[in-house]
Amino acid sequence: MNEYRTWMFVPGSDENKLQKAGSLSADVLIYDLEDAVSPDEKEMARTRVRKAIDLHANKVNFVRINSYHSPYFYEDLTNVLRAGVSGIVLPKAETSEQIVFLDRIISELETKRNMDSCQIKIVPIIESALGVHHAFEIASASPRVIRMAFGSMDFALDIRADLTKNGMELLYARSHLVIASKAAGIEGPIDTVYVDIKDCDGLLKETTLIKQLGFHGKLIIHPDQIELVSQVFAPTKEEIEEAERLVKAFERSLVNGSGVLQLDGKMVDLPIVDRARRILQSAGVHSS
Repeated sequence: MNEYRTWMFVPGSDENKLQKAGSLSADVLIYDLEDAVSPDEKEMARTRVRKAIDLHANKVNFVRINSYHSPYFYEDLTNVLRAGVSGIVLPKAETSEQIVFLDRIISELETKRNMDSCQIKIVPIIESALGVHHAFEIASASPRVIRMAFGSMDFALDIRADLTKNGMELLYARSHLVIASKAAGIEGPIDTVYVDIKDCDGLLKETTLIKQLGFHGKLIIHPDQIELVSQVFAPTKEEIEEAERLVKAFERSLVNGSGVLQLDGKMVDLPIVDRARRILQSAGVHSS
């Protein structure tokens, strides 16, 4: 399991930010050819993104292309698909057919360019009511789909909701993406960006909430957000110590012929132990 928690957008037309991206501690870099690039800069941005991918070949590099219905979709793909690219982020994903079509083009390009088969992964961004409705089908449409992401601003606009600090208007969509991801057998989704880059308290509250809901990471638009998001998703020292204690106690009980035990007055069975093992795995701690 890849613990990719921080997904940092890098504007594809900003040469300075593209060059500095390699120094960022984000788990994933997303070179953005969509919202961050004006129509008259698309071609120039593709060239700069190709150079950045070569420059930062040691990083996990994704590219957000323009949407399926955009006139830039195919040109984006043919220009940026190359060695050093880990995956494609598809905005405004709404149907499984879009994913199947994208998969086919990627496969054709991989063959033509002598790239490893299925090297390129897909992360669809769900940004509309239709996308949320079809989330399971989207997640299941191709083995390249490793996880989904959520785009709250376009989603709120689509359903005519007001975005608020507490995020109640997004709760159903977020929970639906978590459930659809699990049902499809892919990693938990990546949450939307937090646009107020100076509001650290707000970012902390939102990231804590989406972790509790079952999200596995967050899209990021500013370097100052990376550390905070990483800290929220990383297990604390106390969580690691408790998980180790729980797993060891459970293993002792198995040796004694019991699959259930009491620890500190609480019943402990296999699902609870599995959660503890995931915590240790996330922290890089070996468990039996």
